[in-house]
Amino acid sequence: MRVGIGFDAHRFTPGRPLVLGGVTIPYPLGLAGHSDADVILHALIDALLGAAAAGDIGRYFPPGEERYKGISSLKLLEKTKAILDERGYRVVNVDAVVVLEEPWLSNYRDEMREKIATVLSMDIEEVSIKAKTTEGLGFTGRKEGIAAYSVALLEKVDGGN
Repeated sequence: MRVGIGFDAHRFTPGRPLVLGGVTIPYPLGLAGHSDADVILHALIDALLGAAAAGDIGRYFPPGEERYKGISSLKLLEKTKAILDERGYRVVNVDAVVVLEEPWLSNYRDEMREKIATVLSMDIEEVSIKAKTTEGLGFTGRKEGIAAYSVALLEKVDGGN
């Protein structure tokens, strides 16, 4: 068994959709970034890669590469799953904390969990997402952006590469 931790943060920007956990959330601002800037999935990808000692998201999906411009982070998660499969790892469970003042995510959490579970070939009960505020403290408290933390547990299932 191996555990990894991931983190990501992006500032709000006008003119982009807000995508979290692979779900487009109705909100007047999106997140700035080269891809869709999905902080939940970016933190999760780093947790998964970290658990496999395979580097980080920037190693595989550099932010300056044109082919990743505007890409859905669900596609990046699919590619990450392939890296784990190649190395002989199975994802046991994942957990994420999203730090934001708004929007409220409770109506979208199960859809996020389902999308992540589907990509990672897991049961939805093995995927947890929680949203927390900082009660007005820091950049998330000032509603300047969103941050996310994630942990992932992997199990070695075969030799892999």
